Amino acid sequence: MKVFTKNAELSREMARGAGRTGLVPTMGALHEGHLSLVEKCRAECDRAVVSVFVNPTQFNDPNDLKNYPRTEEADLALLEKTGVDYVLMPSVEDIYPQKDTRVFDLGTTDKTMEGAHRPGHFNGVAQVVSRLFDIVRPERAYFGEKDFQQIAVIREMVRRYGYPVQIVACPIVRGADGLALSSRNALLTPAHRAAAPTIYGALNENAAAARTMSVEEFRRRVVERIDATKLLKTEYLSVVHAETLEEIDTWSDSFPMRCCIAVQAGDIRLIDNIAIA
Repeated sequence: MKVFTKNAELSREMARGAGRTGLVPTMGALHEGHLSLVEKCRAECDRAVVSVFVNPTQFNDPNDLKNYPRTEEADLALLEKTGVDYVLMPSVEDIYPQKDTRVFDLGTTDKTMEGAHRPGHFNGVAQVVSRLFDIVRPERAYFGEKDFQQIAVIREMVRRYGYPVQIVACPIVRGADGLALSSRNALLTPAHRAAAPTIYGALNENAAAARTMSVEEFRRRVVERIDATKLLKTEYLSVVHAETLEEIDTWSDSFPMRCCIAVQAGDIRLIDNIAIA
């Protein structure tokens, strides 16, 4: 495993090699969910690259950026065990030698849910992912479905701006209690960590019975069960077209559907989602 802290050095290394290159972009604080992406990348590509970079342009809350967990040494130890070929751990100045003022047209994908509640977040995601694509030049890039809207945004960026990269979506990895693995879970208090699995429990239980009720009733039941814990507060719950992310009011058999949710657990904000059959 080779570790690079300078973009130019990794770019030169990539230019010298051959074969299919896969990229796993991360913000560090790695867990089994990230490692599942690395495993798939290694299985499908000749060269696997993992980036570890906490991207400031996608945070609209300065405190969230300040408190985001950073565990570089532990991350490198985990990645060493995966057999990954290259790790990029750049500085902010290396990724953004000048202020990035680009504004991306992402269609409808960034207008709802996280886009509505976190202004500028997805433009920041597009900025950093496009920079990583330019540095690494991967044929494939791997993202976890926990950040379901992010995948739709990046696919739209790839389509609109002509990046020759296949976006590979990988299933959510959950703990034994159902909670989606997230770097933010480590910041939960013990009480909020104990309550957090209610999020997936409510989603899973009601998704299985979704067609027996209206979309409005589905939303109400999920939110009521989560908020009844008193330790959790639903910020939004959206049922959307899984590709355009446009809100829907009735179930459909003509396109895939997804339910996406954000929940405040004390000071920590958690997101999750589930497919609606």
